[in-house]
This record gives sequence, structure tokens and C-alpha cells, in this order.
Amino acid sequence: MRKAMMTLGLGLALTFGLGACKKDDGGGAAGGQQAAVQVDAKAKAEADQKWTTLCVSCHGESGKGDGPAAASLDPKPRSYADAEWQKSVTDDHLRKVIVEGGAAVGLSPLMPGNPDLKDKPAVVQALVEKIRGFNPQQ
Repeated sequence: MRKAMMTLGLGLALTFGLGACKKDDGGGAAGGQQAAVQVDAKAKAEADQKWTTLCVSCHGESGKGDGPAAASLDPKPRSYADAEWQKSVTDDHLRKVIVEGGAAVGLSPLMPGNPDLKDKPAVVQALVEKIRGFNPQQ
């Protein structure tokens, strides 16, 4: 009986313990980082096009949240140049917001998702790298 209980306990610990490490909810800065995807020239070009046609209107060309549509938004768009914010979010969090939108992580529903990028991890990674590139502390 004791052996069976130990086996069951170990099985539950492994199941729940590994499950907790396996998936990141896109939240805080610790743990759950997805392996980086290699970005080729085609993915970078598609990400640049996406940034120019969609993201710039709110986040601005320089990523400071000062795009032409930003003035009418409440809350204001995120400034990607904020070093403290950059340190506070994981790449997985950024990926989730890019693909699923702000509401998916408890942020503004005004930040739309890009479900068309769900099966384009290299393009999403190129956008994450672009966002990270606005950090003056890098």
C-alpha cells in the first residue's frame, strides 16, 4: 500500500510539476520561454510590412506609443522604449499579445491580435525582435 501511494504521489508530482513548467501563460518575466525561432529575410520582410501597415498607427515609427492614432486611444499604446517594461515581459508574453491581442493577457482589447500569424512563428519572432530593438538598454 505504501509503495502504491508513493508511486501515485510521484506520478502526480511529475504530471503537475512538468505541466507547470511546460507552458507559459505569457505573463511575468520568469520561466516558460519558448525556444527562439530563426528569422530569415522573408520573415523579417513580412514582419516589417506588418509593423508598417498595422503597428505604426498606434505604437509609432519609433515604438514610443506616439503613432497618429495614439492621441484618440485610452489607454495609450505601450512605449517599447521603456527599459523597465522591457525587463518586465517575456518574449512569450510578447508573442501572445502579437497573435492573440491585448485582451488575451488582460491588457486593452483595443490592441488587436494577428491570428493570421499563428502559424508563422518566424514572422512573430521578427516582430518580437523589432519590439526588443526599441529598448535603449539593450
